[in-house]
Amino acid sequence: MVEKEEIEKPLPEKQRVEGEPTAAFKGAAWSALFIGVIAYLIGLYNADMQLNEKGYYFAVLVFGLYASVSLQKAVRDKEEGVPVTSIYYGISWFALIIAISLMGIGLYNAGSITLSEKGFYGMSFVLSIFAAITIQKNIRDTQRARENE
Repeated sequence: MVEKEEIEKPLPEKQRVEGEPTAAFKGAAWSALFIGVIAYLIGLYNADMQLNEKGYYFAVLVFGLYASVSLQKAVRDKEEGVPVTSIYYGISWFALIIAISLMGIGLYNAGSITLSEKGFYGMSFVLSIFAAITIQKNIRDTQRARENE
């Protein structure tokens, strides 16, 4: 007797739930974050500026990323009826405005870098901030969609 060779069936993929972002959108958001942050850091590494200036621009990036995620969470929590204190909500807005202002003021006053470098840092900063907000939104959308499944 010839035994039938068992054909392995592929594991079923986890189905996307209504309201959950697609894998392509999630991947695009993560890619944008990595591209923005890595480009920014490579630019800082190769920049002809003092170490304290590099530290300033690095700190502003980290602060901006944290502030943007914090604000997105606070806004989303308020929208979903999760209690958010007005002080935290206000501080979240204030922190993001300060981070963006620090970047703008720093670039405006930076005499040691060219206009094209200023544009590079500004654009990679904005890309990173936008991507961080999008990733936070994707995480919350996925979580909510899975809970309502």
